[in-house]
Amino acid sequence: MKLSDIRVPTENEYIYCIRCGLCLAVCPTYREHLTETASPRGRVVLIRKALEGELELSPNLFEQMYSCFACLACNEICPVGNCPADLAMEMRYVQEQLRPAAWKRPLFGGLIPYPTRMELVTLPLRLYQTLGLRRLVYALGLRRLMPPHLRDMEAMLPHLPQRPLRRVLPEVTTAGGESRYRVGFFLGCVQSLMFAAESAATVRVLARNRCTVITPKEVKCCGMPALGYGYKETVQDLARHNIAIFEQTGVDVIVTDCATCGSTLKEYDKLLADDPVWAKRAEAFSRKVRDVSEFLMDIPLEKPQSRLKIRATYHDPCHLRRAQGVWEQPRALMQMIEGLEFIELEEANWCCGSAGTQLITHPQTSLKVLARKMDHVEATGAQFVASGCPGCQMQLNVGVRRRGLRMEVVHPVVLLDRAYVMSNEE
Repeated sequence: MKLSDIRVPTENEYIYCIRCGLCLAVCPTYREHLTETASPRGRVVLIRKALEGELELSPNLFEQMYSCFACLACNEICPVGNCPADLAMEMRYVQEQLRPAAWKRPLFGGLIPYPTRMELVTLPLRLYQTLGLRRLVYALGLRRLMPPHLRDMEAMLPHLPQRPLRRVLPEVTTAGGESRYRVGFFLGCVQSLMFAAESAATVRVLARNRCTVITPKEVKCCGMPALGYGYKETVQDLARHNIAIFEQTGVDVIVTDCATCGSTLKEYDKLLADDPVWAKRAEAFSRKVRDVSEFLMDIPLEKPQSRLKIRATYHDPCHLRRAQGVWEQPRALMQMIEGLEFIELEEANWCCGSAGTQLITHPQTSLKVLARKMDHVEATGAQFVASGCPGCQMQLNVGVRRRGLRMEVVHPVVLLDRAYVMSNEE
């Protein structure tokens, strides 16, 4: 296939870089490597030269695109409106059109879009937890015998549920008291499989605040994993499916407790903008999507009556703060809890190094970025570090366990739910 035959970034998307260097100061990969190719500015130059025929579209060039954390800091700071992070994602799509990788299609086309298959392949992880094997590994110190990379992979895992939440959560959760809002809950893949307790807490908090919660079981992955690896058509198919499912619910708002899901769902209108059948439907869908903290702080939220005497800090997920512009609401939500001492985290909006799969694909860089984050987290002396993204939470779990900290990584809504539970008990 020729370059002229495929969809590539337009000239307007890369031509205006003035090489001012502002992006260098906010880029986590540049700060660790201090090389131009590891910077947003450098990636833009590589993209421009490649698309203008001066550079070969080589595996090494595409590797530079995959080394980008897509944290969006460069997009935010660029004075002329260039979006280097978006360009890197576009070039991943170019690669899959030119030289599709054989291993990606079974993963992004045959596994991730199917919740039942995802439940099956993650069953060994749940058995590892529920059969007590994980407790035994920790009690006997067997983690120390694992290779370092495998040890970090194990540390990523939260407390796993016995069953995926999709299997146990009712499709309709009635409101506590008179229902004021009909809310659709988008249950993400990772939330269902690994953070079931947290999403169950989200539903309880919504119901307590007069929401009738509709959780369609037929939803599929939001599409971000496929989008991050260049499978744009797969994401568009997932978007059409999810839009059609939620259209049947008649909900007023669609809430998610996953920053990555939220940022992707809010982009469905752009992903389907050129589809004459789905463009308006996608626009109507995306207008309804809210992060759970964003929604809760927009409604009359019940203030917990009990005191939760803890010290907590908060890490901003990139896909929540930058992609969605939501950063004040999670903090406000936590500060509603009496007795909670909130400690603002230095560089709270700096990437933690997760970026989805970077700990797997680029572990050295990922861990260096994480170390910077954990220096600040540890300095707070907090008992809890909250974040509204499962990828960030898993990465922070690695940092907490690497340093042996007595600290719990949670979603902000979990703290609110605990305060409500204590109010009931009192």
